[in-house]
Amino acid sequence: MRVFGRFKSGGESWYGEVINDQVHFLQGPYWIDIEPTGEVRALTELQIDVPVAPSKLIAVGLNYAEHIAEMKRTPLGTPLIWFKAPSSLLPHQGTIEIAFPDHQTDFESELTIVIGRAGKNISQGQAHDHIFGYTIGLDISDRDLQKTEKQFSRCKSFDTYTPVGPFVYNEVDIADVALELRQNGQLRQQTRTSHMIYPVSEIVAFASQHLTLLPGDVILTGTPSGVGPIKGGDELEARIGDWPPLQLRVANAK
Repeated sequence: MRVFGRFKSGGESWYGEVINDQVHFLQGPYWIDIEPTGEVRALTELQIDVPVAPSKLIAVGLNYAEHIAEMKRTPLGTPLIWFKAPSSLLPHQGTIEIAFPDHQTDFESELTIVIGRAGKNISQGQAHDHIFGYTIGLDISDRDLQKTEKQFSRCKSFDTYTPVGPFVYNEVDIADVALELRQNGQLRQQTRTSHMIYPVSEIVAFASQHLTLLPGDVILTGTPSGVGPIKGGDELEARIGDWPPLQLRVANAK
């Protein structure tokens, strides 16, 4: 497994590969080319930034049977996708700012795909050739707006509503790994990726139908059951397998 991310310090930022608690800086985004600059810094000296910079941020819904049941929905027979604003991205240890504190706003933890090779009308058999790696993502959702507006983009695209990170993992098997989310230390979501209705290969194939996926694009693959509301002062921690957790705080937007 190789580990990549974006890091910042003193007003500067870099992409890098994490090796033994050290960050080996790269010439540019790792999903384009892995070319070290030769500079190495200790991970503890740097702040972890959003590890991705997608042209498109795609989300998938209704991909776990128990979540479909808790949302009182019925299976569609195909993946349900929508677009989220890339400006909604938030890094590890960032603060989710609830846009409308009087609305029910829920957490949703998700395995997240990072595209590494451009493609259109990709077959399921070729899908893994177009995936660079995976990370942890949350799809924060304003349920009041979701119900009244009957579409998903705005209610899930407010600033800070797509936390991702802390890192992106390459050369990793995600076919059957544990996914969980804790809210203030209490376990709220728990599943395995093998329980997804549509595996990552089918999601990439479906999302690329007559739509070009570009290197760096991000796809959230859907949340399991256990979604629930957040409020100011909450602390969230999402985990996948043995990867470092994505840790977040919650506050009301000012």
